[in-house]
Amino acid sequence: MYITPPRARLLHSVWKLGRLQCLSQRSYSTPSYSIPDPIGASEAEVKSAKDYCSGLLQKFDSPSYTLLAFIPRPSRPAYLALRAFNIETSRIADVASTSIVASMRLQFWRDNINRAFASRPPKQPVSILLAHALEDLDKRTQGRGKMSKSWFMRIIAEREKYMDNRPYHTLESLEKYAENTYSTLLYLTLQALPMGSVTTDHVASHVGKTAGIIAVLRGVPLVAFPPPSDHHSNSSSLGGALDAQRRTQGSVTLPLDVMAKAGVRDEDVLRKGPEAEGLRDAVFEVATRASDHLITARQMLKNVYSGQDFGHDFEHGEEEEHQYGGGSSKSTQQKQEIEKAFGIFLPAVAMELWLNKLQKLDFDVFREELRRREWKLPWKAYFAYRRRMF
Repeated sequence: MYITPPRARLLHSVWKLGRLQCLSQRSYSTPSYSIPDPIGASEAEVKSAKDYCSGLLQKFDSPSYTLLAFIPRPSRPAYLALRAFNIETSRIADVASTSIVASMRLQFWRDNINRAFASRPPKQPVSILLAHALEDLDKRTQGRGKMSKSWFMRIIAEREKYMDNRPYHTLESLEKYAENTYSTLLYLTLQALPMGSVTTDHVASHVGKTAGIIAVLRGVPLVAFPPPSDHHSNSSSLGGALDAQRRTQGSVTLPLDVMAKAGVRDEDVLRKGPEAEGLRDAVFEVATRASDHLITARQMLKNVYSGQDFGHDFEHGEEEEHQYGGGSSKSTQQKQEIEKAFGIFLPAVAMELWLNKLQKLDFDVFREELRRREWKLPWKAYFAYRRRMF
């Protein structure tokens, strides 16, 4: 099959990224939280920040690193900064020694976001790269392109709400968590293109909800049986002893209504692990909801390509951040918007691969295979990108 030069270059980029993932063995230390903020950042600092964020993705979010090849080059610094921000904030619950330390780190990120938007980031790699991306977006769009600071704050607030690994009361509350974290992360990535469109936001909402639900499913074994802490804390008077006990005992984060319906008890999961009665039924129901959002997003793309409307209203369309003016997009414009933004939706490919693997393993979320890198992802993503369909 003949491949045109642009496609060949893209395919080479995908191969190169996959190769780097296999070879990379570097470790990245947690940055200092006490260095004062400088005025601006040098080119060397920005380059170092890019390297740090790339390394963070390779280590903790390899699918996002693989999919970097499909993001337009001018928007890649913003993509790296956003994904690194997501990793840093999501890991606070795992690395903080006490709940007080966790709250302090979240406040640190609130301050970081405010400083980045003020073009005065602290000497912290993610913050430096984010500030650089914000300034670059402003220059590329002559001041018309913006990223919403309120969406960053929404992600932090939602992370804080579940910082103690409490279970979700209902499946709908899990969906809300996914919307306020992973969907919001995609909205910010779209703004970095720049792309301000209810059409693309609507697709991103469903893709993000799938991602958030899967993230919780993937974390079930790790939260139920947390690994030994890699840090020392002598702050028992500040709640360290209680936090250590919670981490040792673990918790089950599946929605309570789903667990009750399947007859799953926390103590059974913590004693028996994957052999707990009803656990696979509960995982099946949660995974089905994730799959439903993926199927909905796919059908929305098909409708746009065939000149139809989405078939349902955007649940969050009335929120202020989604008000772009100009009314609803015409069919041709919607198709152009989807094609321009399609690289942002490619996490759906990784999620479909994971859900298919979970189904083959009979919904045993404890299986080690579910935490291995997916070697098919670069090629599946490449062909999905060519077809503009996942």
